[in-house]
Amino acid sequence: MTRYAKQILDLINKSDEHLSAEQIFLRLKQTFPKLVLATVYNNLHQLHQQDLIRKVSVEGCPDRYDKMIRHDHLVCKRCGALSDITLNDLTAQLQAQICEPIFSYDLKISYLCPACRRDDPSAPDAAPNR
Repeated sequence: MTRYAKQILDLINKSDEHLSAEQIFLRLKQTFPKLVLATVYNNLHQLHQQDLIRKVSVEGCPDRYDKMIRHDHLVCKRCGALSDITLNDLTAQLQAQICEPIFSYDLKISYLCPACRRDDPSAPDAAPNR
């Protein structure tokens, strides 16, 4: 693993944010002034291929990167804000339904974040009754 890959992995694993490649680049550029954005993208690709990080894609937003700890995501339909949510692991249930082994899954739940609900008077104030 290259020194940049180690730094990127460490940054992602210690972050409570879902960082984009550009955000990672700007943070590492402070320590490594000669770093170029392409190096960050290349290392992110390698780390993702090695299953050391997760890539979270949301339509209309740049890809963001996250640690491999098992969790799911809430995605604001309006602003693209990404929040972690921990739900029960559904792997066994999904495998039983499709009768095939599952390596992993990525659950993204669309909703309106509190800020977007506040800004939109027509948005529902609370979750519907179950």
